Amino acid sequence: MSGFTFANEPDASRYTLHKGGDLVSVLDYRDDGRTVAMTRAYTIPTFRGHGYAGEVVARAVAEISERGDRAVSPVCWYVADWFEAHPEHRGLLRAQRAG
Repeated sequence: MSGFTFANEPDASRYTLHKGGDLVSVLDYRDDGRTVAMTRAYTIPTFRGHGYAGEVVARAVAEISERGDRAVSPVCWYVADWFEAHPEHRGLLRAQRAG
């Protein structure tokens, strides 16, 4: 997706996806230092239907995976469904991590 900006905003506990100056989609989370609980994926109504929520989840999962120091807890139903559709990322899920 060209023309989009993805950001982690830790002070607001959210990942965001912008197109130009417009906020398109948000993924809220709680990070306890071991697990990132993804609590709500939301797309601004005028931007719905284009896969933007999936894009913000995919980019957040990629960032967490690259960092390598956190598991993910998919509290939000949308995020849980995303992991079901992307089994290659299930290794990040808290329930499947040892320790």
